[in-house]
Amino acid sequence: MKGIVCNQPKEFIFRDDMKAPTLNRGEVLIQIKRVGICGTDLHAYMGNQPFFQYPRVLGHELSGEIEEVSQEITDLKAGDRVAVIPYMHCGKCDACLSGKTNCCETLQVLGVHADGGMCEKLVVPKEHVIKTNHLSLDHAALIEPLAIGAHAVNRAQVNEGDQVLVVGAGPIGLGVMAFAKRKGAVVTVLDVNEERLAFCQKWAKVDQTICSSKPTESELRETIGTMPAVVFDATGNVHSMTQAFDYVGFGGKLVYVGLVKQELTFNDPDFHKKELTLLGSRNAAKKDFEDVADLLASAQYDMDAYISHRCEFDQLIDTFEEWLKPESKVIKAMVTI
Repeated sequence: MKGIVCNQPKEFIFRDDMKAPTLNRGEVLIQIKRVGICGTDLHAYMGNQPFFQYPRVLGHELSGEIEEVSQEITDLKAGDRVAVIPYMHCGKCDACLSGKTNCCETLQVLGVHADGGMCEKLVVPKEHVIKTNHLSLDHAALIEPLAIGAHAVNRAQVNEGDQVLVVGAGPIGLGVMAFAKRKGAVVTVLDVNEERLAFCQKWAKVDQTICSSKPTESELRETIGTMPAVVFDATGNVHSMTQAFDYVGFGGKLVYVGLVKQELTFNDPDFHKKELTLLGSRNAAKKDFEDVADLLASAQYDMDAYISHRCEFDQLIDTFEEWLKPESKVIKAMVTI
């Protein structure tokens, strides 16, 4: 079996001698067809990803076709298109038993803690696939990154009419915008890249944008009309995440969707004065995946425009570092296997 291994930071190795996975009870064997590339993959390649060990097969934004199912499975069959839910949970810890499988105590994320889908075939438990015969392979592979945004919005309990500020106009931020708009929120986006902000207006139909690295309270009030009730930081940047405390209105919520391999600090008197709520949002649950699949089926968003870069599997090693460069202007890169 062919696959690509991240052997150590900044080193990919192509292999054609990988052992093909074997099928066990309750599992499905998938021919991987699409792999989306996200910030986690970029950070892992550069050596900046928390909870990570080398060597590792990357890839967790996955879609493919079922090749075989174990004999007792009746609701899936060979030939079905599926998206993969890459968060392998134990089902026994307190988090899992309370329905929070996305933050299982012993969570194993494919492509991070365990080998992922940057290979020809993958076996996963049947509970970790969503049937997507109604979607293209490209669009099915986009369910995972959009589900991150859906989960964050659900976790923040965004309501109709809420003033929401999304910091970071990357792929995860775009998912937050789409689902905040779906909840009826008024959405403003903060980023330093004018082109990305323009894309947010066109693709996510956000209400306002602010191009700044650190807007003042008066700038926020002038653009939004008030201070945001909910701020989502989807940057994965320590400076942005620290500054985000200043953007939240009194009694509001700050949601960290991005992740950094560093400590974060904040001013406690200001935190208490505003009676802020600080939330971490990790991964997504199966319901989030199902919600995204429904949204994509509605054709409300131009998902082809969301995919800005593509390559074939055998071109990935030569192409990957180009996607790291800001001038490449990557929104979402997609690999075809």
